[in-house]
Amino acid sequence: MVADGMGGHAGGEVASQIAATTIEEMVAKAGDGAAQDDILRKAAQEANTRIFKTQRENAELAGMGSTLTALHFRDDRYSIAHVGDSRAYLLRDGVLDQLTRDHSLVWQLFESGALKKEELSGHPQKNLITRSIGPHSEIDLDVEHGTAQNGDVFLLCSDGLTDVVPDERIRLTLFDSEKSPQEMCTSLINQANEAGGPDNITVVIVRIHSEAPVEDETVRL
Repeated sequence: MVADGMGGHAGGEVASQIAATTIEEMVAKAGDGAAQDDILRKAAQEANTRIFKTQRENAELAGMGSTLTALHFRDDRYSIAHVGDSRAYLLRDGVLDQLTRDHSLVWQLFESGALKKEELSGHPQKNLITRSIGPHSEIDLDVEHGTAQNGDVFLLCSDGLTDVVPDERIRLTLFDSEKSPQEMCTSLINQANEAGGPDNITVVIVRIHSEAPVEDETVRL
């Protein structure tokens, strides 16, 4: 998962930590019989409730929140729970697809045709998020699901990567089968830092092998 906090340095750190630990806790408690989508929905709602309660009880944390992009596997099925402007991508057969839509003002402008995708990161209202986890008592969550295939590469990342590294460079990095997931993470973070690194950069990469466990590497700077 990726949880990118907002609401000032202290508030953002608290919100993202609550989100991450709550999701991990709730998913671990879920029984095998529960539906994947339901597991993620309940986990995200519990994280939202805890963040909302914390910021209501601590005036200095008022308004804090976090993005959330969480990927869950069961056998060959995957589910993604998403809110905010962090992203999930899937590289399959050399084609990179963005599996999530940004919950932001500029993404709405992009979907309406008023902006091109490459114009989003430079827009003055780029940081206006329309949905996040924590500021309100209820959460409006997107959940996507599908079937994973051998060779798939999943990428979860914060906007610190996608604001400065174009999709095509991300695609080429993920397409390099000689690199391990760890090396791909490091390469993408280095590319973001070389482009100015204006924001926190979080990258999670999962590569699917049909005859081996899922490889999962995370690097956060």
